[in-house]
Amino acid sequence: MKKGLAYPVNLVEDLGAVRVVFPDWDDTETFGSDREEALAMARDLLEAMVSAHVAKGEVLPDPSPDLGRPTVGLSAISAAKVGLYVTMLDAGLSRAELSRRLGWHFPQVQRVLDLRHKSRMDQIEQALAAVGKRLVVMVHDAA
Repeated sequence: MKKGLAYPVNLVEDLGAVRVVFPDWDDTETFGSDREEALAMARDLLEAMVSAHVAKGEVLPDPSPDLGRPTVGLSAISAAKVGLYVTMLDAGLSRAELSRRLGWHFPQVQRVLDLRHKSRMDQIEQALAAVGKRLVVMVHDAA
């Protein structure tokens, strides 16, 4: 799945603040008072951008190579939801069909794909199983 959806960012010192630009997303940037705050703001912005694309049924841009730049990724639960969404897009599977396969009401499927909704991981695992996938969690050293 799209290299875990970790997108490279460019950090630019800008009048005492740090500006974060996502080169893979058109005209998208945010600011922070320092590097740490800027990257936290960038994560919030990425979640919002991905959430909007999912809500509209749009294809997500592929992350470009980081080329030594910092990367910003999604929370674990959001990444799992996006994994389900991308799988559905790739298979041409509608939300209605996923609802039928799971025996869920349509709003339940909408919520499991909504990055802002507090879904449970077991719900996402059940939905992934319905499309022939399973969730694998990995832990890496912090950068």
